[in-house]
Order: sequence, then C-alpha cells, then structure tokens
Amino acid sequence: MTILLVRHGETRWNLERRYQGRFDSPLTARGMAQARAIGRLLAALPEAAAAPIVASPQGRAYRTAAIIHERLRAVGPIAVDDRLRELSLGSWDGLTYAEIEARSPGIFAADGHHEWYFRSPDGESYEAFEIRLSDWLGALDRSRPVIVVAHGLVSRMLRGFCAGLPRDVALSLPVPQDRVFRLGDSTIDELAVPVGSDQRG
Repeated sequence: MTILLVRHGETRWNLERRYQGRFDSPLTARGMAQARAIGRLLAALPEAAAAPIVASPQGRAYRTAAIIHERLRAVGPIAVDDRLRELSLGSWDGLTYAEIEARSPGIFAADGHHEWYFRSPDGESYEAFEIRLSDWLGALDRSRPVIVVAHGLVSRMLRGFCAGLPRDVALSLPVPQDRVFRLGDSTIDELAVPVGSDQRG
C-alpha cells in the first residue's frame, strides 16, 4: 500500500486561526504556491505517475487537488470522497480559537489541547470520525498508489492508523501544508516540499 497524503494549502482562515470544519475559505497566494510545489514534487516520484487523485469534497482541498492535478498532467479525473471531509465542530465551525475559548473556558487546557475537537456540544464525535476514515481506508485498493488531498485532522488520523499510533499521539502530530506524507504498511516517510518565494498564479 502507498498513500501519498497531502493537506490542503494555506487558507485565509488558517491565517486567522479560525477553525473551518464544514465551512471553507479560499487558498492564499502561499496556499496556491504550496499546491504547485507539491505537484512538482509528486511529478518527480515514479509511484505518483499513474496514481489516481482522491480529494475531500470541500473547496480548499479540491482546489489544492486541482492544482496538483494540473502539475501532474494527470489523465483521469479527480475522485471525490465525502469520507475524507474535515471533522465538523458543529456550531463552533467558523469560529476562532479565542471565540471557542470564550464559549467554553478552559477547553484547551490539559488534555484538551488535542481532545477539544470532540467536545463541541453538537459536533462530530471521535468515534464517528474514526469510523468514516477507517471505512475509507478499509475500502482502499491497496494494489496501487493513490494521492489523497484532505485536511489537518484527517491527516493526523490516517497517519495514526497506518503507524499504529495511540489516539493521543496521533492527534498531536504536526500538520504542515508543505509536505507529502508517504504512507505504507506501518511506515510513514515525510517529504519536504520547497515552496520558494514564487507565489504567483
């Protein structure tokens, strides 16, 4: 099994530390540059040459996938899978971290530093999130590589599954937007992407 896992490029709400969840905001110039750089890196990887691209249906991920698709000159269309969408915090989606703290003081303290995602009164539970991502992974055609473009928490969970990490360790993994994670059976390779200063087009 080879999964080439990518997080969407930087968005305006990322800069504001605003949790996007089921909502969206556009990629910044840097976000588009990150996507182009990832496309260039993937184009140089033999296993990516004929790999299909599967993306979350959310705009920031699909836009990143489209830029990568163009750089790869891929023939097949981008597949969309709803199971790869980002975790929803319910009524907290679209709020900044400060706004969430104001609604629920102390939520980021102690183990809440990573578990807070699942403490929204009307958001998606850890169990539901885990089930849909496990379902996607279980249905994957493991005979060929695949490029996956998704989100921060999705990346953490999929890397955790592949490496057999405990929940708390998986939820604390970094989620850079200038990396490709090559996931194999029980292995993870992190490939740095040189974005450079060109943020045009």
